[in-house]
Amino acid sequence: MKKTTRTVGLVAASTALLFAGLAAPSAAAPRPSLDWGACAGGAPDPRQQCATVEVPMDYADPGAGTIEIAISRIPSEDPAERRGVLLLIPGGPGGSSLDDPSKKGQKLPQEVRERFDLVGFAPRGLAPSTPVGCGLDHGDLAPVKLRPWPAPDGSIDGNLADARRMADACAHHGGELIRHLSTANEARDLDRVRAALGERKVSAWGVSYGTYVGAVYSQLFPHRTDRIVLDSNDDPDPARVARAWLAGYEQGVEDVFPEFARWASQPGNPDRVAGTAAEVRPLFLRLAARLDAEPIPWPGANPEELNGNVLRQTMLESLYSPARFPRLARLMLAAQRGTVPPAPASPPDEVLQNVTAVAAGTLCNDVAWPKDPAGYRKDVARSRAAHPLTAGMPRNAMLCAAWPFPPREPAVRITDRGPSNILLVQNERDPATPLAGALKLRAALGDRARMVVVDSTGHDAYLAHGNACGDATVSRFLASGERPVRDRYCD
Repeated sequence: MKKTTRTVGLVAASTALLFAGLAAPSAAAPRPSLDWGACAGGAPDPRQQCATVEVPMDYADPGAGTIEIAISRIPSEDPAERRGVLLLIPGGPGGSSLDDPSKKGQKLPQEVRERFDLVGFAPRGLAPSTPVGCGLDHGDLAPVKLRPWPAPDGSIDGNLADARRMADACAHHGGELIRHLSTANEARDLDRVRAALGERKVSAWGVSYGTYVGAVYSQLFPHRTDRIVLDSNDDPDPARVARAWLAGYEQGVEDVFPEFARWASQPGNPDRVAGTAAEVRPLFLRLAARLDAEPIPWPGANPEELNGNVLRQTMLESLYSPARFPRLARLMLAAQRGTVPPAPASPPDEVLQNVTAVAAGTLCNDVAWPKDPAGYRKDVARSRAAHPLTAGMPRNAMLCAAWPFPPREPAVRITDRGPSNILLVQNERDPATPLAGALKLRAALGDRARMVVVDSTGHDAYLAHGNACGDATVSRFLASGERPVRDRYCD
């Protein structure tokens, strides 16, 4: 468990339509007794302690059994200035914030750390909370399998077979818990955490998928929210949910790749791949096509070859931050020579099994995905033609296309009903949560929110890329409650 806990920290979607009784028990629940103690596997900061909160596995049937949610805390650094609790909501699904009070939480300015206890957690299903797994084959844990890259000729037959096999494995090995993983249930768990902490209201900093969790929490429990920061924001479309997030990679990659091309063509760059920025895109596409036809063996990697889709997946991961640009450039340079770098490090399979199961259960339970292969084939063909960098992957069939369990409730519809206490912060160029999708969340929230767009590249905005204007705006809101009167742009 110690190894699993530490590694998970490194790995790294209408209230009116819901039965009213589903949300009510959290707010009314009696306060449990929290037994704070040392975190399993230790903590990066000795001040951080951990505890567990017991929650219903099925909120529609609370008597059907309980699961545990692991939480962590570093108390306010000035009790006289303490305002309450700042929940650190991780991305994913499948991410953990259990170590975040010790890590990213310590990047917060002093006045914010004085105002709040910093609280992290491992979402339901993710160790050391009560864990879930899918029992997938090692090959199915490869990133190019978890994201549905079509075959070189555009065929998705292999993706459909992968979806059936992986969904069957999750249904067989996931037990009852995998059927109760969802964003709405994560939000309900957070309200049980709030009650366990003895807080009337909570503030939150949600990042990436955590923005959707934060928005859903604010929709289900608006009277329990204080200051809510949503950072790198997901499209909240209740008809598509994660399908919209996957589709967002088309625009996100188009937004960011020109920044990589400029960097990768700069004179003096030791990882320079081309003489001009205009040459980088066609070079990448030619190289991916060559690797489609002639993969290079890559011992120790998963899969054990550098093929076109592995290069595309590396491109996707590398665009998450300019600091990762050298990884893609070096792989392109090696492939041009017919060689490969050392195999990339990967978490243990046991950790990937757990993370993958949480992601799969959440994505597939939030909303029903289409089952008809013809629709996916049509969408993939159009996407490949319009967005060759992502080669049709954003419109393809994930394992959710074969998920055997129907959603237990409709996806939560985000609306403008509730207190005006939300601040969105968003990079202008983000491959995973593009500005185009973030603007849809901004529109859904209406006057409940203000939005700060920052002139930065990469995923994650607040305290991530050194934009002083954006960072100061968010910090001021958390520390004092002062929020921009209107949306603003920070260059």
